[in-house]
Amino acid sequence: MAEEEGPTVELRQRKKPKSSENKESAAKEKINDTPVPERAPKHILFQRFAKIFIGCLAAVTSGMMYALYLSAYHERKFWFSNRQELEREITFQGDSAIYYSYYKDMLKAPSFERGVYELMHNNKTVSLKTINAVQQMSLYPELMASVLYQATGSNEIIEPVYFYIGIVFGLQGIYVMALFVTSWLMSGTWLAGMLTVAWFIINRVDTTRIEHSIPLRENWALPYFACQVAALTGYLKSNLNSYGERFCYLLMSASTYTFMMVWEYSHYLLFLQAISLFLLDSFSLEQSDKVHEVYKIYIFSLFLGYLLQFENSALLVSPLLSLVVALMLAKCLQLNVKRGTFVAKIMKVISVYLVCTLTVTLNIIMKMFVPHKENGHMLKFLEVKFGLNMTKNFTMNWLLCQESLQAPSQDFFLRLTQSSLLPFYILVLIICFLSMIQVIFRRINDKSLKETVTLEDGRIGERPEIIYHVIHTILLGSLAMIIEGLKYLWTPYVCMLAAFGVCSPELWMTLFKWLRLRTVHPVLLALILSMAVPTIIGLSLWKEFFPRLMTELMELQEFYDPDTVELMTWIKRQAPVAAVFAGSPQLMGVIKLCTGWMVTSLPLYNDDDLLKRNENIYQIYSKRSAEDIYKILTSYKASYLIIEDAICNEVGTMRGCRVKDLLDIANGHVVCEEGDKLTYSKHGRFCHEVKINYSPYVNYFTRVYWNRSYFVYKINTVISFQS
Repeated sequence: MAEEEGPTVELRQRKKPKSSENKESAAKEKINDTPVPERAPKHILFQRFAKIFIGCLAAVTSGMMYALYLSAYHERKFWFSNRQELEREITFQGDSAIYYSYYKDMLKAPSFERGVYELMHNNKTVSLKTINAVQQMSLYPELMASVLYQATGSNEIIEPVYFYIGIVFGLQGIYVMALFVTSWLMSGTWLAGMLTVAWFIINRVDTTRIEHSIPLRENWALPYFACQVAALTGYLKSNLNSYGERFCYLLMSASTYTFMMVWEYSHYLLFLQAISLFLLDSFSLEQSDKVHEVYKIYIFSLFLGYLLQFENSALLVSPLLSLVVALMLAKCLQLNVKRGTFVAKIMKVISVYLVCTLTVTLNIIMKMFVPHKENGHMLKFLEVKFGLNMTKNFTMNWLLCQESLQAPSQDFFLRLTQSSLLPFYILVLIICFLSMIQVIFRRINDKSLKETVTLEDGRIGERPEIIYHVIHTILLGSLAMIIEGLKYLWTPYVCMLAAFGVCSPELWMTLFKWLRLRTVHPVLLALILSMAVPTIIGLSLWKEFFPRLMTELMELQEFYDPDTVELMTWIKRQAPVAAVFAGSPQLMGVIKLCTGWMVTSLPLYNDDDLLKRNENIYQIYSKRSAEDIYKILTSYKASYLIIEDAICNEVGTMRGCRVKDLLDIANGHVVCEEGDKLTYSKHGRFCHEVKINYSPYVNYFTRVYWNRSYFVYKINTVISFQS
């Protein structure tokens, strides 16, 4: 009996939490338990080195090939190298044009310090408004790109536009590499990384928006988030040595902070990640020490970002900070409670309730005492989106009509199914989720879990990094099912999780354990399937989709927009330097980039004042009088008005979503709701009436330029009223 008690006592000591008095002994025990590399045979060490080398080479090659593919596709799509600078700049549409225009301004500045100062006190973009463009538009990528362009001497080698888009394409290559590494870490084979990259590229319509708009903030930010997820995956692994743990921690810290600096909405995505880690910790699927080290990274990044982002109050009132502080406070209540006891279980339930309550309470308190700009339009949009409220507001209804803010279409699921991604993702998710539920019940019933899970055990749900990804992908998927634009956050990790699952012998072994397979040795069959299934998938994808990718690179597409080129040329040659242009926000962004002239509005939707400006300027397409439009335009000191024929004569595919329809609803000229009476304006639609050149329109506006798509009117400063 005495001999049997020894191992039992030793096992219990290993499962004790690392309290303050036994941290040193636990650390020594961990070091003693770590296998010494020198004891392994040389051929084993060589195999490990060869595996790591080939995997790293495959990851780097995949990233480089994807970046080169994007560059070649962009060249074929726009004939970029054969176009003049003005035609190249017109390819940047909407908010992308604004971001690139500030990159140009930085290169034109006499010094970096002067350029940053002018962006921080910018009064040359929007009339009657001085903005801190660096803070409001998160221009840190443009600042870094301009510094690198000048510091590396690239101005003598490459044009600024190629350097700019080259950096973004390079980051997309890093994005793919990070997904490759994450899947590799989870499955143990770089074959999973190759399959991840294949699915990502084949489904790139649903995994990235890089083809539609290069300078988007998410295209700069998501590669850093992917690196952070890869580092977190390695950090959560149970069999990681101290050096690997330290490397993952440093990489996770750097990528988290960079991600938060580049994208203004990053803290919301990190909030979802923190919820995933909180659930992981609540289920006791990993020692809480590692999870709380990640919480410290969040706090450090939030406060450092607050200081370096001009005291950005949005970070202080973010739900991420409230959640992390609540989690740290709840941890203090569980320090002296022995695990596995009834009291510990009660405290676990209480702590979950406490965290939820404290998070909401702290967030309300922070918003009461910290001055901040409330994103009221976002809250109103969510209310209308979920049917909690009705509105006739133009901005809200315009946002609801955007395709990216609606529920995913059937085509989205059909595309994922045709590439075989969705079926395998669902299979892997179900197996991992059910295995996780089994582990939770074992914890509740006080059944001991093995410190190291072997392949024969078939318990993939005991691996903390797997369970984190399952929870995280469920949260992201739930949001993507509501708003289609969020699919770009979810689909890349669908590729990664599905590839990991089909390449993981442990997942197949878990399934065979449930099926109680006896005819064939389950371990052997699991190893065979983990190689055969991804190979078959890869060959089928190669046969079906590789010719399509090559065809895309061979086809010469053409971006032909002569009307916009003619308009920009006329503005640069004929318009006074002090001119202020009014028109649709999307066109104003292009004018700011191509000409540098001041505009009345911008295609940005994170500022209430700009949203109000956009709605007022859009009135040029409503049924308002010439006098009303004149008063609106002169209130913003506009000197020229541009009417777009595509908006004025728009034929929308979705009923009630044309700009002029939304304006009529907002102005009460046509009411679409049942039970309301139809009312009509006594004025015709302004964009039509002003083209006829009769009084009173000619009293206020004089046409100075037109082509097939655009009509430019000078806003008269001296008005002669005629009968």
